[in-house]
Amino acid sequence: MNQRLADLSAAGVSIWLDDLSRARIASGNLAGMIRDNAVVGVTTNPTIFAAALAQGADYAAQLEELGQVTVAEAITALTTTDVRDACDLFAPTYARTGGFDGRVSIEVEPGVAHDTAATTTQAAELHRIVDRENVLIKIPATQAGLAAIEETIAAGISVNVTLIFSVERYRAVMDAYLAGLERAADAGRDLSRIHSVASFFISRVDTEVDRRLESLGRADLRGRAAIANAQVALAAYAEVFSGDRFAALAARGANVQRPLWASTGTKDPAYSDTLYVAGLVARGVVNTMPEKTLLAFADHGEPGEPIEGRGSEGRAVLDEVAAAGVDLADVFEVLEAEGVEKFAASWDELVATVRDALGAR
Repeated sequence: MNQRLADLSAAGVSIWLDDLSRARIASGNLAGMIRDNAVVGVTTNPTIFAAALAQGADYAAQLEELGQVTVAEAITALTTTDVRDACDLFAPTYARTGGFDGRVSIEVEPGVAHDTAATTTQAAELHRIVDRENVLIKIPATQAGLAAIEETIAAGISVNVTLIFSVERYRAVMDAYLAGLERAADAGRDLSRIHSVASFFISRVDTEVDRRLESLGRADLRGRAAIANAQVALAAYAEVFSGDRFAALAARGANVQRPLWASTGTKDPAYSDTLYVAGLVARGVVNTMPEKTLLAFADHGEPGEPIEGRGSEGRAVLDEVAAAGVDLADVFEVLEAEGVEKFAASWDELVATVRDALGAR
């Protein structure tokens, strides 16, 4: 086991890999990550699957076996097969951690991100097709997504809420989770079997805020907003899940909705390549990393000071950024819209790749 990653894990951070492909599974690479690099979960998204399926040879045999299917049916079959196989690899981790780790995420189609009913229906369908207890269905934290999150949790399906940028939206996500649990309890469901993570995006915040700070002549504040935003988010998490509302649910077996740090690969070469790992240590959180970031930490990363109890510090930084002229509400709105658009573009690439493959048979 890599000692640096083992130390990060010992500090309370669950290390998940933000990547999945059939080649990674078949080659034994993912099993090796579990064995050697303390990896206890996997996240996927449309961009990851678009890149994986572009390597068509890995999927040709299954495409041939599918026979006459639509492009949508083929995409579902290919992606859910990879997720199911990864779930099986992580089954021992899932059992050992009581369902908190050993998780594999699969996202609803980005085209339904603003449609509550379609998101809810697709979440249930993906859960049914994968047919593994340790799958997490990813639902974007759009306004329409909030109601879908509540509905999906109420149905007893575990959820990875994605594309969270602001603390205000994060509070709405936690509220949707608790409301879903309350409905699940009323329906007699076993709350101990329902899990969720809330994916709070990190590096994209600095990218957008830094760009605006540069134009305002306040480069001195660059590279501080993203971690400050996470500090405030963690304080909100601590407040909500130590409150009376959750305590009543916990008495019935409910699990906390763990914060997950996403988009933790450093985009600005001026910053340390482990900035959003070392700077986001807290007990009970998840950090899902691109392979490049994970291997960088394995090579030279050191866990930084824990960020619990530093919400006021983070708020002070965000206030300073706002005072410099950055409209943070607009930043978060832009980032959410861009996030959905980027995944939609990746989905279009995925559709084109599969359509070409079907046509070439």
